[in-house]
Amino acid sequence: MHEYGKPNPAPQALDAVVIGEALIDIVTTSDGTNEHPGGSPANVAYGLARLGINTGLLTAIGDDPRGAALEQHLAGGGVKLMPGSRSLEKTSTAAATITPDGSASYAFDITWDPAPLDLSHTPPKVLHTGSIASSLAPGSKSVKAILQQLRDKCTITYDPNIRPDLLGSQAEERRNFEELVYLADVVKLSDEDAAWLYPHRDVEQAADHILGLGADLAVITRGSSGSLLAATSSRVHVPAVKTIVADTIGAGDSYMSALILGLLNRGANGYAPSVLEQLGRTAAAAAAITVSRPGANPPTAEELRSRLQ
Repeated sequence: MHEYGKPNPAPQALDAVVIGEALIDIVTTSDGTNEHPGGSPANVAYGLARLGINTGLLTAIGDDPRGAALEQHLAGGGVKLMPGSRSLEKTSTAAATITPDGSASYAFDITWDPAPLDLSHTPPKVLHTGSIASSLAPGSKSVKAILQQLRDKCTITYDPNIRPDLLGSQAEERRNFEELVYLADVVKLSDEDAAWLYPHRDVEQAADHILGLGADLAVITRGSSGSLLAATSSRVHVPAVKTIVADTIGAGDSYMSALILGLLNRGANGYAPSVLEQLGRTAAAAAAITVSRPGANPPTAEELRSRLQ
């Protein structure tokens, strides 16, 4: 569908660019089955735009009704679809089954093969990637090439969002993860991700290892137990915000969006404990809003401000 000879140009500089999959979640609960826009990177981009951040998304969707639904959804939130994103014959799907306690399990029908994109002349302030896009061939090679291109030109954030059913061996994925950590400034993962990658390390040890690989900030979320934010010279544990859970779809993505918002607004104070505390509390508030309502429905800037107040 797209040509690989020459990368598509980026037309303008953006505050944030997200690279990764956009797909349709086919959600089954005790009440029936519904389709919703999804994909972790697309959710992060949508969450950023809802928070008022000028955001672009490089993805790979099909020229079909599901692709059109994704475009409409993203545009409605203010996300700018990057050139070449409509590149597949069929839009990918993820079948999600929601259990009575609100947790989700997934089965994927996905192709990840994005068009090349040259961001070197108009780098964003933050480049984010992760999830399936950072590990599934052939597109994962394109993602890595863009990170290498922009490594010293912007802040790079990375969330592996491990999906074991789509991956090779644990050793292969750990190697891929660590190669991308080397290119990133901020790495965020869940305690489940950390346990899968490093089964013999606790969250503190996993964070130390990620910092040792070159990241400036390692963030590990722990669901209702809060999150750990660790930099070389400081770390904090931030509690989760108590709320009634509708489901957990998109919670980590909303956390990531709000974390990026905090990175964009943190000023020149580095990663002092007070900065880490503010980053963590802002992200936790965003995640709490999302889990309090069905689906990947992240907060607006006004909703997040109100929750923080």
